[in-house]
Amino acid sequence: MINFEFLRHAQNGTPCSAKRRYRRRNITYNKERDMEHFEAIIIGGGSAGLAAAIALGRSRRTVLIIDEGNPRNAAARHAHNILGHEGINPLDLLSRGRQEAISYGVQIIEGAVDNLTGSLDAGFSVSTAGQSFTAERIVLATGLVDDLPAIPGLARAWGDTAIHCAYCHGWEVRDQEILVLGIGPMSTHQAMMFSQLSPKITFVNHTPEALNDENRATLAALRIPVVEQSVQAIDFDAGGNLDSVKLEDGRKISAQALVIASQMNAQASLYLSLGGQLAEHPLGTFIHVNEMGATALPGVYAAGNVSNLGAMVMAAAASGTIAGAAINADLLGNQLAKVQAQAKL
Repeated sequence: MINFEFLRHAQNGTPCSAKRRYRRRNITYNKERDMEHFEAIIIGGGSAGLAAAIALGRSRRTVLIIDEGNPRNAAARHAHNILGHEGINPLDLLSRGRQEAISYGVQIIEGAVDNLTGSLDAGFSVSTAGQSFTAERIVLATGLVDDLPAIPGLARAWGDTAIHCAYCHGWEVRDQEILVLGIGPMSTHQAMMFSQLSPKITFVNHTPEALNDENRATLAALRIPVVEQSVQAIDFDAGGNLDSVKLEDGRKISAQALVIASQMNAQASLYLSLGGQLAEHPLGTFIHVNEMGATALPGVYAAGNVSNLGAMVMAAAASGTIAGAAINADLLGNQLAKVQAQAKL
């Protein structure tokens, strides 16, 4: 059970339709601007955005999702650690989520948001592909971008045989020949994590200055050999599978999987356009939120990887549900305050 008082007091801001499905509701259009109006617009239709929409839709809120249709895990064949759906194709999971959201009256538009303006007091305006909408609350579920070293072939392998997370992909590469590409502070940790899954681990020290004495000691203790070379290219076999990496001295090392830590940066240009600021982490940048998903900008919430760089699918979805519940409580408080104010007149 969700505690309403806890949710209401956890917000950053004042406690405060789809015309086709909710004609009985008073709020369908912004009369001043002649734009279709929603109680919440969610930007991003991944697991976090869909979960937020479902929580709000089940509370009979009017909700619009605007989604570019480019999920971070689109290249992956399977998604893992999803209770009841272990190994499901990520795109199939999103398809199911979309149908669930639609069943609760959520509207979905495919496209990129061109502009986001407004505030909690004035309301928010969102434009996409020549269409404009207004909203009382915004959820940013825009995810992150994995910035990779400029190594030929790496982008092609990313999400398939070039991986980053032992929990997401480790079981699938167990006992294989695995190369860990040393590029930063997480690389040694990755080597340690994957060493419990395969005895055939090699650490390729692509960025020498990133490997300090402590990290070298860790690799030595794990008996993981270190190759002091940078990687010049990723090679594939005739079937398109990872075959080897080419080193700067011309040598090739065979590999079935390549482990690399990306630099993860929130897709937060819309948040910045509203005057928000990003938080920094050694692994990248993100939008800071409180425990209910509220950002520093009143009326604006964030969920999923845009606010938690390490969130896997279920964690991202959970953050979306929490944000949706928080927005519903916030709107209920606002509506109650209006009724009480009118009663005093």
